[in-house]
Formats: sequence, C-alpha cells, structure tokens
Amino acid sequence: MTDRQAEVDGTSGIDRRMLLASGGALATGTVFAGCLGGGGGSDDGGSGGSTTQVAIISSPAGFDDNAFNDNAVEGLEQASEEFDLEYTTVEETQEAQYESVQADTAESGYDLIICVGDNHTDPLSTNAEEYPDQNWMLINNVIEGADNVSGWIEMNNEMSFLAGVAAGVMTQEDFEYEGSSTDPDGSTVGFVGGEDIPLINAFEQSYIEGVEWVDDGIEVLTGYGGSFSDTGAANDVAESQIDDGADIVWHAASAAGGGVFSAAQDNGRFALGVDVDQSVAEEQYQDVILGSAVKALNEATYTVSEAVVNGNFSEYVGEQNLSVAQGSIDFVVGQAFEGELPDALNENIQDAKEGFENDEIELTCGPTSC
Repeated sequence: MTDRQAEVDGTSGIDRRMLLASGGALATGTVFAGCLGGGGGSDDGGSGGSTTQVAIISSPAGFDDNAFNDNAVEGLEQASEEFDLEYTTVEETQEAQYESVQADTAESGYDLIICVGDNHTDPLSTNAEEYPDQNWMLINNVIEGADNVSGWIEMNNEMSFLAGVAAGVMTQEDFEYEGSSTDPDGSTVGFVGGEDIPLINAFEQSYIEGVEWVDDGIEVLTGYGGSFSDTGAANDVAESQIDDGADIVWHAASAAGGGVFSAAQDNGRFALGVDVDQSVAEEQYQDVILGSAVKALNEATYTVSEAVVNGNFSEYVGEQNLSVAQGSIDFVVGQAFEGELPDALNENIQDAKEGFENDEIELTCGPTSC
C-alpha cells in the first residue's frame, strides 16, 4: 500500500438513477442465461434471425461489485427485456486467464462478447485477430485497426474530476447528518484506489485536480488497497486517511469500495461513490454516501447489443466514448441527501460540467492513463 499527501490548488445532472441489474450472485465460472446461439458473430442481425446470444466477461473485480461490472450487465438486462436476446455472464477474476477465457467463449458461438475492463486489452489484441468473424466489445480501451471490436472509452478523468469537485466543495461546508459531519476547519479529503495501475492513477490525479479546481488549500490524502475486491484493505486505507483528518473519501476500488463506506460510517465522516449511484447499490451505507460520480456504461452495452440484434454492429467498430458533453458522465446526489446538500455543490458541479462542454478544463491524465 502506498500513501502520499498532496497539496492541491484550486449538482446533479442525470435525472434517472442507475439501478443495478438483478443478475444474481455469481460465485465461479460461467452462468448461462440461455442456450447458445448460432456460430459466431455476423453483422446480419445477430444469429440469422434466431435469438441473439451475448456473453460478458468480468473485470478482476467480478460481478456483484455494485459498480463497474454490474453497471455493464444492467444494459444487457434491459436489452434482454426489449429484444430477442439472451446473455451469459462469465466471471473471471484472474487476469492471466483472460486470453484463454476469451478464446473459449469465442469458440462457443456467441454473436457478441463483451470484455469488461482495460485488463482485457492485450489478450483481446490477440483474440480479435484469431477470431476475425467474432463481434467483440471492449470496455475502457480500443484495439487499433481491429474491424471487429467496438472499443468504449469512458471519460473516467472527467468523472473523477467531478468527484474531486464534490469533495472539495463539501469539505469546506459545515454539514452534519445522522451522526456524521464534515470538518470545515480542516479541509482534508481522501482517495482510495484499488490496484495501483495506470488506469486508477488517472482516477487519482483527475480527482486531485477537481479538488484543486475548487480550492488549492485543500489537502488530498491518497492510498491504494492493492485489490478491487478486498474491502478490508480499502477500509484500512480509508481509516488511516480519516485519522489524518479526511472528512470525505472517494474510492476507485470497485467491489472493495464497501470498505471505504464502512470506514466513513464507523468514524462519523462521509464518502463518495463511483460508477453508479452507490447510495442505491450499497444502500446500507446511504447515510454516509453524499453522492456518486457516475458513467452510463449500461447505455453502452445496451447500444452495442441492440446494434448486433439489428445487424449494424459495424457502425460501432473502433473508438466510442462516454463523456460529460454526451450526458453520459455526471455526479448524482445520494438518495438520503436529496434536497439536503448546500447550493454550492450543485453550482460547482454545473460549472465544471460546462467547463468540459466548452473545452475550458484541461486535465493532466487521459481517461485510461496519465
């Protein structure tokens, strides 16, 4: 675990809530939502008029993370309700297995295979070439030159910046709610990452810059739990930051983020969610989750699935984006705090969003690395 301190310089837009799919608990291996379809991914309306078959392979955090993976599944759940489509969830948390799991899934005859997370990029570079007739969707990166891969890059840097803005505003407010409070005299916030990798480093830096945009006198404490699933490790990092004065902690740790919420709850402080409205997804912590920085990944998986059903997957090959300007990146207030938070929060979030829409905010890091 690393821990460093940075001195930094310096609402809600999506009206709908990003509810998670009810796909059920996935312990190991593959869970089948229906029979396999025809042979592989064609661009002629799925598997020739029969039920379209989609597989989704998890990131290392696995499904039931109440964040990134579940948000991706939500789009498939919606597509399965609206189209003649069935989906299969393939949980694989070991990155070393991705090349073989992707290949095995391609051999099974799906019309579309969705790979959740940048960890799939290198293996998919091989498999996209090995299985040229297979339609692939990659989340968090793109395979250059591949004419069978729809690569979706969410502007995680914009999302992280909005989280930083929210933390920067709220740490300066004198705010109390059901036993938790801010410490406006201290003006210190925290960040807990999962694995210490370039993607999450970009989350961290963009979060710092969002805080910096509000006030350069706010201190940002940062650390990594080393895992996207170990809530205990994330809890330890958050507890340490709270002990050192942080009154609001944001995480980019997927399923491990529950440890950040429990640390805030146990110590009378607040937290911010990531990817989805975690005051809903992690409802037991709704009393400390002031809000969440969110991305509409469910809309992306729905869009690509619909394209396969309709036979126009080729329109989505190459790089696709989710951004503030598209209305796909936002900050939502937690369900327990609607109407409770100061006007300054919404004002600053709206100003930041306008800044992105008008190309007035420059970030050090891109959406996947610095």
